[in-house]
Order: sequence, then structure tokens, then C-alpha cells
Amino acid sequence: MRAMKTAYGVMALGLAVAWAAGGVAAVAAQPTAKKGGHAHAHPTEGPHHGSLIELGREDYHAELVHDPAADTVTIYVLDGAAHEAVPIDAEQLTLNLVVGGKPQQFQLAAQPQSSDPEGMSSAFGCVSKPMCEALHAKGTTGRLNVKIKGKLFVGAVGGHTHPHAH
Repeated sequence: MRAMKTAYGVMALGLAVAWAAGGVAAVAAQPTAKKGGHAHAHPTEGPHHGSLIELGREDYHAELVHDPAADTVTIYVLDGAAHEAVPIDAEQLTLNLVVGGKPQQFQLAAQPQSSDPEGMSSAFGCVSKPMCEALHAKGTTGRLNVKIKGKLFVGAVGGHTHPHAH
């Protein structure tokens, strides 16, 4: 028991030092207990090298891929392990962002992939310079609402949602 308390203390100290040094850009996948008592790793990046948005309690993920050079944003709907595409019955997704304290809303149209069934899509995207600027702005937050198999999932979108060197 004492060893466990020490381990938690060391982990908390490490996080505090990282926060004081400017924050934690990404946290490596860590095994955690889940229903049924088995451990699993939390994915940190999607198959398209985008940022992951957790939907539910890792029931699903959305992968946000932002290409500022082309002013494009694509959101892929993925399974709980963030590996496989999950086609959904939707014509568009809405990305709700808060930039500098001001709410902004962006629509991403369905872009069915070749493997998606007729009338369904696992990818949604658009070309939007304002959306790319909003995603790049420091402190941008928001949410993504996705209806999958009749159930609504809400995922938090954190600031700086695309990988790149600073």
C-alpha cells in the first residue's frame, strides 16, 4: 500500500512539473482498468495522424485532421480503439468552437469513403480558412456532437487540435 501511495505521489509530482514547465502537449498511452478488469492502452493519435476526440467513455472516437496549408478540416468517425472507420447515417457534422470567448459553429459535409455503405459516411470535411484559423488559435475549445446508432455522443475539443512543430 505504501509503494502504491509513493507511485501516485511520483506521478502527481511529474505532472505538476510538466504543467509548471508549460503544459503537457501529449500524454503517452497508459494502460488503465476498464469494465471486466482488463487493461487497455488509450490511443493518442488516429490512423490519419490527427488529434483524437473521445466520444462517450471511449465507445467511439473522432479524429480531427487539420491541414492549414489547404484550409481543410476532416473529421473521421472511428471505433473505440481509434483504428477502424465507423460509418454513420449523417449528412454533416457540426463542430462548435469557442475562440477568444466567442462561440463559432462550423459544418462539415459527409465525404463517404470507398468502404462506407451506401447512404453512410465515416468522414466529414470542408474547406474553411476561418475554421482553420479558429483551430490554430491558442486556447480554442469546443465540442463535437455525433449521433451513432441512434445515440448522441459529445466529445470535447481542446486547444491546438492538430499536430505540428512549434
